Amino acid sequence: MRIKSALAAAALLTLAAACGGGGGGEPSSAPNEPVKINFLSLAWQKESVAANKQLVDEWNKANPTIQVTYVQGSWDNVNDQLVTQFAGGTAPDVIHNDSPALSGFASDGYLLDLTDKLPAELKSDIPQSAWDTVTFDGGKGEQGVYGVPFLQESQVIIANKKLLDEADVRVPAADNPWTWDEFSEAAKKMTKGGTFGVAWPMKSPVNKTLNLALNFGGTFFQTADGKTTVKVGPEEREVLQRIHDQLYKDKSADPAALGQGTADPLPAFYKGKFALLPAGVYLRQQVVEQAPDGFEWVTLPAPKGTSAQQGAVSQTLSIAQDSKHPDEAMKFISFFLNGPNQAKLAKGDWLLPTSQTAAADPAMTTKDNGWDVATASAKNLVVAPFLKVNGFDEWKSKVATPVLQEYFANKITLDEAATKLVQEGNEVLERYQR
Repeated sequence: MRIKSALAAAALLTLAAACGGGGGGEPSSAPNEPVKINFLSLAWQKESVAANKQLVDEWNKANPTIQVTYVQGSWDNVNDQLVTQFAGGTAPDVIHNDSPALSGFASDGYLLDLTDKLPAELKSDIPQSAWDTVTFDGGKGEQGVYGVPFLQESQVIIANKKLLDEADVRVPAADNPWTWDEFSEAAKKMTKGGTFGVAWPMKSPVNKTLNLALNFGGTFFQTADGKTTVKVGPEEREVLQRIHDQLYKDKSADPAALGQGTADPLPAFYKGKFALLPAGVYLRQQVVEQAPDGFEWVTLPAPKGTSAQQGAVSQTLSIAQDSKHPDEAMKFISFFLNGPNQAKLAKGDWLLPTSQTAAADPAMTTKDNGWDVATASAKNLVVAPFLKVNGFDEWKSKVATPVLQEYFANKITLDEAATKLVQEGNEVLERYQR
């Protein structure tokens, strides 16, 4: 999910100080004292941090015998920090993370299997497709649930309404998105007079392209006889080729955005340098906060291929295996992630709640700031295949990111990119399967 570096330095000190007694170290509460639980939160946006802290305060006031300490962490270093704390038996009781990180921690025995601890109401309110993102082999040959999924991210298109209207193209609706062909044609129509149709910031290209690849059934990984290998066939190539065509064949994509991070093109977007910006739903918040007065924008659904499916990654809450108070930790999680509270958290983070109760909240379905389109996109989310791949993080950072950057910069062909992704990728995966 999203990363913010501003909290990194503070988080190192805070985590070390605040998490020291909440997990598997010394018991965190004496007789006749409240049970004390440490909750590591990775919320970073102002609204999100406020919502997290408010819910912790509500819990503490209503539950004097189970007191929760809010610990501020950072996406920048959380997994390195947790490795140290798990090894030392000092991990926080309740851990905020995202689903790709859970597989490794679960197989190493650091996370508690929640299968038999989930309250029926919480379990039934979250669809199975979301539970699939947190279900892994915990190293014992059995599938277990190692976190509660509560926020998800989908891809949408943020559009300059004036340029969209002037282009005289069909405006896609949540239940009738553009096909990729329509999307390409619309981008070409909007490319004129120094304005490009679309911008593709590809500084971090992997999650975006892999999640959209599911539009055409592209999974990038395959497993046979217990062995997982990288796959880059016709299905995986579709989205890669189409984005490349917009850049170099149609010339409808702004080349200036190519090496940028997701939010970096926004100043040019406000100036009308391009009309369409494919991005995660969370980017809407920065548009709301930063767009100049009078700038009109709309949220459009992502394009569809043979389907509208996208890969889902969930933000999660887990319980440390060494927690002294797992039952109390689960009670807190059940409160924190009930339907009304998930709606508050989703609004604060500008993401999609997994709770079906929360998704029906009027705050999640209003047309204001594209919430109706964003929330509707959740129905297209399916478990991202790479979530189940041991070694994916290394493949992503050491192989896929540089290879896709080279491809989108037009320095190598698609065939060359595919060969590198497979050959170098399989070398990485092999080390995790010995």
